[in-house]
Amino acid sequence: MCKILDQEEVKPHKVRYYLEQRDPDFAEKMAEVLCVYRQVKILKKAAAASKQKPNEVAIISYDEKPGIQAIETTAPDLPPEPGVHATFAREHEYKRHGTVSLLAGIDLVTGTVHALVKDRHRSREFIEFLKLLDAAYPAHTAIKLILDNHSAHISKETRAWVAEQPAHRFEFTFTPTHGSWLNLVEGFFSKLARSVLRHIRVSSKQELKDRIMAAMDYFNQEPVVHTWSFKLDKAA
Repeated sequence: MCKILDQEEVKPHKVRYYLEQRDPDFAEKMAEVLCVYRQVKILKKAAAASKQKPNEVAIISYDEKPGIQAIETTAPDLPPEPGVHATFAREHEYKRHGTVSLLAGIDLVTGTVHALVKDRHRSREFIEFLKLLDAAYPAHTAIKLILDNHSAHISKETRAWVAEQPAHRFEFTFTPTHGSWLNLVEGFFSKLARSVLRHIRVSSKQELKDRIMAAMDYFNQEPVVHTWSFKLDKAA
């Protein structure tokens, strides 16, 4: 049977995913996001020329990273030992303490990371993050966010809170459905998963929260300015 399938290049043991329901306005929404990135490029040039950080507008790439597990080891890790094991040895069993959600946004001009770590990521937590941004920038600064279509971002609670703020204080640009790759913060989350969260073990959920926020403080000591270049020249 395997020989027959190989002859016809049929591989039923493999799964290749495809997307049935595409966003009909994907191209238009992508262009809107790229236009924001183009604005970031202009702001960076202006900041470099004046050697001052612009305060008329702040552009934030925002998303949530849910389901970060607080896992505790049941026995101490064993350090590498010549002739015994070349790597750290870890007990297979572990203890779960639940999960947390990271709400984070990167200032695309300065590289500063704004973050909260919460048990959940509902509208109230998102509004709390918006309040964090509101306190971080001068009152006259327009705060523009690039974000996805999560229900918390478009809920009536969120819209009501934004409506109470001064005109043009907050502006949202939404990525198209299935277009999370257009959001620069996803690259930051990938780096965080590889450098901080990989193999992490904690004794409690609070310790996990503290260590994530400590990582955010570390990143902000020398902020890395994230840059988008893919198809930027084609932005309208």
